[in-house]
Amino acid sequence: MKEITVEDLLNLSNPIIIDVRSPIEFNDGAIAGAINVPLFSNEERQEIGTIYKHEGQAAAKWRAMELVSPKLPRMLNEIKSYSEKGELVVYCWRGGMRSKAVATFLEFAGIYAWRLIGGYKAHRHFILEKIPAMVPNQAVVIHGMTGVGKTEVLKQLKKRGYPILDLEEMAAHRGSIFGTIGLNEGNNQKTFDSLLFDGLRDIQGADYFLVEAESKRIGKAVQPEELMDIKFKGLNIYIHSPLEQRVKHLVSEYVLPYKQEPWFHEKISLGIEKVIKRVKDIEIKNTLLKYLEERNYRDMISILLEHYYDPRYTHARQDYIGDFYDIFAEDPSDAAEKIALKLEELSFSPVISVNS
Repeated sequence: MKEITVEDLLNLSNPIIIDVRSPIEFNDGAIAGAINVPLFSNEERQEIGTIYKHEGQAAAKWRAMELVSPKLPRMLNEIKSYSEKGELVVYCWRGGMRSKAVATFLEFAGIYAWRLIGGYKAHRHFILEKIPAMVPNQAVVIHGMTGVGKTEVLKQLKKRGYPILDLEEMAAHRGSIFGTIGLNEGNNQKTFDSLLFDGLRDIQGADYFLVEAESKRIGKAVQPEELMDIKFKGLNIYIHSPLEQRVKHLVSEYVLPYKQEPWFHEKISLGIEKVIKRVKDIEIKNTLLKYLEERNYRDMISILLEHYYDPRYTHARQDYIGDFYDIFAEDPSDAAEKIALKLEELSFSPVISVNS
């Protein structure tokens, strides 16, 4: 049986990573890009654990064999379908019985796969140890009031070859009360850490990176201290855009794609409930509730920007101690163009091929 360490796995050019844990384990945290082909369902895993606790290892193994045997042809066929796309790597929680069993079955079938030593636990320990030293020493932090399109600006600058860390994408959260609209419920800490590690590998070799100004917590995830320290000391570019354009951008991002979905109004309502608890002005509260009832999302967003998000963002800016440069832009494309010119002026060149 071929075995591979986490470090060697990361050096494979095109690995196909198979996670054989139960779906609930996989959803709690997995190696980025892994494919879940579970040996046991959530219920089966629980049943085997109960048998192990009350009847011992031998009885648990026997029951596991009974559950797995009918599944083997389907499982092996599914894994085989991926084998032509790259080298197979199989893992479970600690590199124990499940990954060993699947790798053995694959070998009997003439399909050769690596078995990850230490499993997911070893991978998580490895990336948490490595992340602090992987963060480039200088950050260019993109600021701007809610709705200027900072994330869109980062995506456009990435296409130009600049080293980018899109933390909102890694957290699957846009960093606001309404941040998960259209993004399910956001990524947990384990998933965020795994994606951050991959993002840092993508910009390996760059001596700086561009990132959006965010609070330490983005949805369910928390940024590491080392990353926050570098951001707070970085160079800052502040995007200014007209209120009308910001409202238009937010409507196109949050409202138009989802307003016909049955869950949309309820999710907006829950968000407004949270906002209202923090708003002291009775008139503003009543206006927000009125627009919510009318489903007048455009005017509701305008009120939220002027009386809720903008004052809070002004306060958050004080944490950043580096130099600030102001960019006045009509929209995200205009902002990206002007930021690229400013970066060139400040001697920050695009990184054409990082981690190649």
